Amino acid sequence: MNILVTGAAGFIGFHLSKRLLAENYHVIGVDNLNDYYDVRLKNERLKQLETNDKFTFYKVDLADSACLNEIFESHSIPIVINLAAQAGVRYSLTHPHSYVHSNLVGFVNILEACRHYQVEHLLYASSSSVYGANTKTPFSTTDSVDHPVSIYAATKKANELMAHTYSHLFNIPTTGLRFFTVYGPWGRPDMAYYSFTKDIIEGNSIKVYNNGDMRRDFTYIDDIVEGIVKLLDQPPEPDPNRDLDPSTSHAPYKIYNIGNNRPVRLMDFIHTLEYLIGNKAKIEFLPMQPGDVKETYADITDLQKTAGFSPATPLETGLGHFVEWYKQFH
Repeated sequence: MNILVTGAAGFIGFHLSKRLLAENYHVIGVDNLNDYYDVRLKNERLKQLETNDKFTFYKVDLADSACLNEIFESHSIPIVINLAAQAGVRYSLTHPHSYVHSNLVGFVNILEACRHYQVEHLLYASSSSVYGANTKTPFSTTDSVDHPVSIYAATKKANELMAHTYSHLFNIPTTGLRFFTVYGPWGRPDMAYYSFTKDIIEGNSIKVYNNGDMRRDFTYIDDIVEGIVKLLDQPPEPDPNRDLDPSTSHAPYKIYNIGNNRPVRLMDFIHTLEYLIGNKAKIEFLPMQPGDVKETYADITDLQKTAGFSPATPLETGLGHFVEWYKQFH
């Protein structure tokens, strides 16, 4: 079976594509290889995927609908996993148009392709950032998410609304995946754990916001991939109880949290990194940044019920894998 993975040279897309190839799926990878972070890292991921003859790659920007449609014309594609996006909360404060281009224009082109080429199941990346100013924890998909605190979060909420519209109008089964602070080998250099590791190893100071009073639901990449794979053959069904749960609908539409369900204090996270690296961090404490939130914490009850999902990687194990990879790669 063919599966289209957008953002295939990205962090999650790379690991997911490797897993799908190992399970003998044919993966059609799409990525525009933009320079939001070091393109060499994306190319190194891509090189690994291209050693498998079941992997086909297209360098395409999702905002280019003509090129995207040519891919669908050339292949039978029953399942689409849309991971391509302009990521990053802080970058969205200064480059909002990049998020409109990739996350809104690009996503509507994916939806249109799914409509016209009879895609059987669309899974797409949302984000824990959609919970925005919410303070009730754990964050549940039954909660309202109408108060985003960054442009990035607003575009991800928009993706969920756009997906629902296409599920309603065209009966396309859509599954939204709210990822919670994903980390691991081959990760994104703009993420805190990556820059912390670099600076601790090099003896530079690290910037810790809100004076370290933060908690994150750090989720290891293999657990994220496992959750996605378990949902491939679980397209959503219309829910007659939709009025009680905004994560479901009268249409074939569903939203899931994918997180570790065990938030960790940021300072405990840093101490674990110090132990694994063998260096003490030099810390510069700073106030909270605009667009940031104090805590993320995933309620994964729905994903456990539907797919038997259970995160299995302890923080020290996952960070240990990352630090080992970082030292080898750099």
